[in-house]
Amino acid sequence: MIFNTDTAERIAENLLQIKAIKLNNSNPFTWASGLKSPIYCDNRIALSYPKIRTFIRQQLVKSIAENFGDVDVIAGVATAGIPQGMLVAQEMGLPFIYVRASAKSHGMTNKIEGVLHSGQSVLVVEDLVSTGKSSLAAVDALEAAGAKVKGMVSIFTYGLPIAEENFKKAKCKLVSLSDYEHLIKTGVSGDSISAKDHDSLLEWSADPKAWSDKQS
Repeated sequence: MIFNTDTAERIAENLLQIKAIKLNNSNPFTWASGLKSPIYCDNRIALSYPKIRTFIRQQLVKSIAENFGDVDVIAGVATAGIPQGMLVAQEMGLPFIYVRASAKSHGMTNKIEGVLHSGQSVLVVEDLVSTGKSSLAAVDALEAAGAKVKGMVSIFTYGLPIAEENFKKAKCKLVSLSDYEHLIKTGVSGDSISAKDHDSLLEWSADPKAWSDKQS
């Protein structure tokens, strides 16, 4: 679910402007899942641009208020969701925690860092959703610790069918500020995406695995 069309277009424009979105058809990027893609999105770059960082924070807070209501705790997903979640928690005056990809191998061996009490409502902040696997692993960890996860907000989602299926199975509502569709639309209209790249991006979105397999 996209929070707001105007916001989606502005976020896409900002990410393209600061080159947080990278395109490479001849030498595709490889995701952690092994999937090859002509596009890579690194929203952490936005943290270096105060005006864009502020706009993202404001829109995340607004989307939480309008879609989820009151929450007790904000949780960031390691690693890129941590700074975004911290900014949101600060803006909302709420406690902040974060979820590691895996438990520490030393010390307290925590997977969740910060104070979380069983029964508290939690809103998860993520910077990017691809397949949803790592994002939902954080939700699982929070629920295992007794949290009531109200849902998740993200800056960007690729809108892949597998992600939609995964979030539906997990019964976790996802609201994103922008997505792949708005990125392509904004990039083409602003000449950030060439006709050649446009065709490849559409081919990839239609069937990411088939596109990835062709690159091997």
